Amino acid sequence: MKQNLKFLLKDKLSKNELELMPSSFDVVGSILIFSDFPKELSKKEKIIGEGILRKFKNVKTILKKTKKYSGKFRTPKLKIIAGEKTKETIHKENNVLIKLDVEKVYFSARMSSERKRIADLIRPKERVLVMFSGSGIYPLVIAENSECKEAYGIEINPVAHKYALENIKKNRLENRIKLFFGDVTKIMPKLKKKFDRILMPLPKGGENFLRLALKHIKNNGITHFYDFEHESEFKKSEEKVRKACTEAKKQFKILRTTKCGQYAPGFYRICVDFKVI
Repeated sequence: MKQNLKFLLKDKLSKNELELMPSSFDVVGSILIFSDFPKELSKKEKIIGEGILRKFKNVKTILKKTKKYSGKFRTPKLKIIAGEKTKETIHKENNVLIKLDVEKVYFSARMSSERKRIADLIRPKERVLVMFSGSGIYPLVIAENSECKEAYGIEINPVAHKYALENIKKNRLENRIKLFFGDVTKIMPKLKKKFDRILMPLPKGGENFLRLALKHIKNNGITHFYDFEHESEFKKSEEKVRKACTEAKKQFKILRTTKCGQYAPGFYRICVDFKVI
């Protein structure tokens, strides 16, 4: 689809304008989101959006990001430039359906293959905890695509949690998933459980919760710690794990460090998988 945009709009834009056409966008359900939309094309944004809508029938709304992920819930600001006047959609991935508002809930469609990677690692009867579970996508993919015993999710964003409750019903997974609303630092101690596997898909600052995760992981349990780093400095993320485990007096083994998608030139979201032994 990305390769087709310039060809699609060749009769609508000048040669210079075509060169400015953004190549970075995501499709979430029926919504296409431009991450970086040049100011030079602002007067042509409606023409661009309507051209895309005519060509791609599965897309109903075109948005552009006007402010990057920020705030307590790490959500973006988005402007509708063409199509239906909505920011809510239903997205399908890995055999589940997820409903969300793309401006009010943090969600990355680019993490689809990473979520499937995690589900494929889960062994039968594991009890899995997803810290920062958002609108429920990780618990849903795990419950649907693995033989886990239970998938727990904790989320502090009330809008995301509301969608998550709706999504587990939509996918008929109420018996496999347990969701909790609130701060992980307050909810996790109340659960009084230890888990076979803990996921930490926080967009930024996850290292501040590593000690908490270590208190709730079983011996031989696996934790998936997500971080953002330059490709030349992945060892920094592994060092954050080492520091937390050393301070908690936990023996550990780093199993692998995986690239989960590029978000800027040379910078990647990565996952450090490690076992407490």
